[in-house]
Amino acid sequence: MVMKDGKSKYLSIAFSLAAIVVSVAATGGDRANADTTAELSKKLANPIAAMISVPFQLNYDHGYGSEDGVAFTLNVQPVIPFALNDEWNLISRTIMPIKSQSDIFGNSGTQTGIGDIVQSFWLSPIAPTSSGLIWGIGPVIYLPTATDSLLGAGEWGAGPTVVALTQNGPWTIGAMANHIWSFDNGDTINTTFLQPFVSYALPDAWSLTLTSESTYNWNAEEWQVPINAAVSKLVQIGGQPISFQAGVGYYANSTENGPDDWRARLAVTYLFPK
Repeated sequence: MVMKDGKSKYLSIAFSLAAIVVSVAATGGDRANADTTAELSKKLANPIAAMISVPFQLNYDHGYGSEDGVAFTLNVQPVIPFALNDEWNLISRTIMPIKSQSDIFGNSGTQTGIGDIVQSFWLSPIAPTSSGLIWGIGPVIYLPTATDSLLGAGEWGAGPTVVALTQNGPWTIGAMANHIWSFDNGDTINTTFLQPFVSYALPDAWSLTLTSESTYNWNAEEWQVPINAAVSKLVQIGGQPISFQAGVGYYANSTENGPDDWRARLAVTYLFPK
């Protein structure tokens, strides 16, 4: 009951943040050269671009379990490229979730803190292939960094990760995938993550994105399939390139006790091009 009463407060905060995002994006800040801004916007659609970016992605999900639990997750996701030589880059992406959740596991109360970190590395050629394919492959590591036992799995894990995409005109089409097994306590974690994505670059550095961030739990034999749609705007404020994004999603399929119906997302990404 407390969760239902508090839901309107959470939604009010989310919609207020959305209004701020749209307002700032619409004004455009102190925009630099339009061609440069559009080029950065297209690079941002490439998850393994040779460019430092620091996204702050806020997700709202609800409908967990018997108590209709609610979760807010702020993913801090720095992406850092390292030039190994004239032909290869090593791309590092860290996903650190900062969570605030209530009644996720039945009448489990409220937990706030850091969740488990997912660290990915991709070895990627600097130049696309002759057919225009951009790709990367490497390991993914799951770190048990949760500050509360209900905020993470509490297991070490690892596995392979791969990303591949093409960019043709305004279109970016690709997919990212990984598989993680736990290795310090049996097979508690045995999950596949699959993220196909399509992005279309509009004039004036606006972008439309459609993606799914699907997870399959091999132990429970359950899919969780959110379909997300978002609009982004890249601006320069005081010479700093920043992308603002707002989006909504729908769970085409969810686990027995997972979130349901719709979800919301707001994101701000700071870019540091060379």
